[in-house]
Amino acid sequence: MNQSNPTMNRRYIWLLMAGHLFTDVNQGALPAILPFLVAEKGLNYTAAAGLVFAENFVQSLVQPLFGHFADRISKPWLMYIGVLVAGLGLAATGLFTNYWSIFTAVAISGIGIAAFHPQAARIANRASGEKKGAGMSIFSVGGTLGFALGPIITIACLLIWGLKGTLILIVPAIAMAILLASQTNNFQAFLKHPQVQEATKNNAGANDEWIPFAKLNVVLFCRSVVNYGLNAFLPLYWIAVLLQSKVAGGTALTIYFIFSAIGNLTGGWLADRFGIIRIIRISSVLLLPVLLIFVAMRSAPAATLLLMPVGILLSVPFSPMVVLGQKYLPDRIGLSGGVTLGLGISMGGILAPVLGWFADRHGLASEMHLVAYVSALAALMAFTLSAPLIDRFASRSTLKENAGL
Repeated sequence: MNQSNPTMNRRYIWLLMAGHLFTDVNQGALPAILPFLVAEKGLNYTAAAGLVFAENFVQSLVQPLFGHFADRISKPWLMYIGVLVAGLGLAATGLFTNYWSIFTAVAISGIGIAAFHPQAARIANRASGEKKGAGMSIFSVGGTLGFALGPIITIACLLIWGLKGTLILIVPAIAMAILLASQTNNFQAFLKHPQVQEATKNNAGANDEWIPFAKLNVVLFCRSVVNYGLNAFLPLYWIAVLLQSKVAGGTALTIYFIFSAIGNLTGGWLADRFGIIRIIRISSVLLLPVLLIFVAMRSAPAATLLLMPVGILLSVPFSPMVVLGQKYLPDRIGLSGGVTLGLGISMGGILAPVLGWFADRHGLASEMHLVAYVSALAALMAFTLSAPLIDRFASRSTLKENAGL
């Protein structure tokens, strides 16, 4: 194991990205399963959205607790347990006929997802060194790719085997769990490396900025509502509004996630180059008009083309916001990761039943308009964000050094 420069360990960043992918493939699979449940179980939009609620409500409750735990006691084994539970829970959904059994299985999957993220985000932060934006982008894009691959894998299997095809999700979960388990001792050794320990000590006792962190999570929350309003209902929107097939709906979801991955991967690089807050503001402002044009389209090809900039603009600021949250709470990196990756993101899923209720009464087209208007609030809140103290102190120190003070 090469630890000559442990704070810039790309090997761990890519491994954590893979773990993120195999965990979030379950989150991507759930929206793709919904049209099959609607067709075969007779669920309405509200009940279907309730399953999205189950997964995300559990995450929102549990993930910050896992984050607090990660800051106090390092337990890398939670990552492979998380991947395994996430896959097993969602794989079981196709075996049940009772709605509440399906609901419970999805909630269990959410617990696994919640267990993985804070530990992984904490280690990814340490392994990123000074290039936090780029490192967290690589880590974060794993989740976006998981969302993208989820529909591809799931729809293919459901078309062949029906709802029991969800069992295929056991395979990647077990494979990734075994790989992460084999690296547990290496992760522990990395975190105990003197340079990593020194970085951790430097953050101890640092000023945590709770008010700016709360503002950041309002932005995350609004963008999460937009994200879940799209990924939970895109396949149904393609079928009910654009009059396309289930396969076309799943394909649209995959396209959205692929371009979200592109935005996620470039977001950290842009933030390192031009500044985190600037990238958050620009992408938030541009997202609103693009969304309004998208929801006005009734042509499937045109709507598909517009999914590309929508996916990019919605995801570009994601990893920068995770890094910004960790800078606002430098002494609680695990908790920050748990909240920004959990509560700040999953709250959109918790409101999915509200969006489903709205769609049942006013139609999916109106639901998409509502989602577009929520993005306006995200843009407004983005302009309330301030530079973290840890960066301002670093800038002053640099100026003093350059002036020879």
